Amino acid sequence: METKKSKFTTVMLVEGAVMIALAAVLSLIKIYKLPWGGSITLLSMLPICMFSIKHGAAKGLIISVLYSCVQLLLDLSEVMSWGLTAGILIACFALDYILAYSVLGVAGMFNSKGIGGWIAGTVIAMLLRLLMHFLSGALIWKSVGEIWNLNIGNQYLYSLLYNGSYMVPEIVFTVIASVIMYRVPQLQKLIRPTAER
Repeated sequence: METKKSKFTTVMLVEGAVMIALAAVLSLIKIYKLPWGGSITLLSMLPICMFSIKHGAAKGLIISVLYSCVQLLLDLSEVMSWGLTAGILIACFALDYILAYSVLGVAGMFNSKGIGGWIAGTVIAMLLRLLMHFLSGALIWKSVGEIWNLNIGNQYLYSLLYNGSYMVPEIVFTVIASVIMYRVPQLQKLIRPTAER
């Protein structure tokens, strides 16, 4: 029998929906956009990470899977315009969207460990997202070319540099924002795990 603690409450569901909507809106505010996909956004991953930190990785994974579907729908017309084969399209959907955004839910894996756990969980979640984009770039797109005025002829190095160029700033900005939110007393009720309050 499931315990009450493991169930989604109505408040959690509403909060999850709000966080998905907020993350989707923030993802549309692009500070820098790369030519072949990927961008630095206005902390678009923070709401999903915060939900996971507050309610735990299991619930965070459910919300992040839903968020991955929203992200796919937001970019669907652009992706469909690329003229990809069915196999490449499915692989792109899987790695660049469903898996890449679903892994954000693991941010709450260390939510009971205080600010160190918040940072560790957020960094791990976002590094997993970077890994999904790296694998997509190296194995599906197999791109090589010029980045930062360097001609890169290795698809693995190119994918790492290309995807790292927007994911590393996203990781840094999201961690800084989560630390600030952890430290601001007025926000603590909104984001701290229930066990810490």
